[in-house]
Amino acid sequence: MNGLVLEGGAMRGMFTAGVIDVMMEAGIRYDGAIGVSAGAAFGCNYKSGQIGRVIRYNTAFCRDRRYCGLRSLLLTGSLYSPQFCYHTVPNEYDIFDGEAYEKDPMAFYVVTTDLQSGEPVYRRCDKAGDEFFEWIRASSSLPLVSRPVVIDGRPMLDGGMSDSVPIRYFEQIGYDKNVVILTRPQGYRKEPTGHKRLLRHALRKYPRAYAAMERRHEVYNETLDYIAAREAAGAALVIRPREALAVGSMERDPDKLRAVYEAGRAMGKERLADVKQFLEG
Repeated sequence: MNGLVLEGGAMRGMFTAGVIDVMMEAGIRYDGAIGVSAGAAFGCNYKSGQIGRVIRYNTAFCRDRRYCGLRSLLLTGSLYSPQFCYHTVPNEYDIFDGEAYEKDPMAFYVVTTDLQSGEPVYRRCDKAGDEFFEWIRASSSLPLVSRPVVIDGRPMLDGGMSDSVPIRYFEQIGYDKNVVILTRPQGYRKEPTGHKRLLRHALRKYPRAYAAMERRHEVYNETLDYIAAREAAGAALVIRPREALAVGSMERDPDKLRAVYEAGRAMGKERLADVKQFLEG
């Protein structure tokens, strides 16, 4: 089966949004897709078929204090408003097409981190609606700037804490040919987690989650090595930016968001023939 694996990276995910919009326009189809953090929040639009939605709502609301900012952090404990971002916008302002999402045959998986175990949770989401949006929120909720999201009694945060690029999981469940979209350029290596004292305090109730954060850079870099080996073996095709993306994690400048999105579109067009050949081969 053919799979699409989407790394997170906060607003670096606008690069991913540009790439997947180009693939959707070209009619590229996958048996399944899996997203982490921004990869989940933006990648779900592939299954609903909503080309352009990611860049549209992010540029429309990035400066809206209801969407993101210190006010939300003080009032809700989360930098990105849990209600406005993950329920009001998709249900009222830039409506997520849940009917199309549910009808589309592509399987879609969201990755979160269970704070009690420190292990990744891989959730197949076949139904749209508010519970689905909560899974997206959990996957996208970064430590230090988000409160845990509790689903089915389990407190969860950002999937990138435990599995930033879940290619191994996708291979384990049968996706043997994967297109992987990364948001860092060739040669990038993750450094040890900073702000350890703050993280230790924020995760004081969840020592296993903190331990996962301490080893995150090692796991991430080893995963990059594994992806390179899979690409050399012809089992993966990697799409990544040519250079570091000039965008902040919590970017509020719509022009910068558009520039990163356009960089993704340009790379998507550049690699489109490669993707088609890879999937058809």
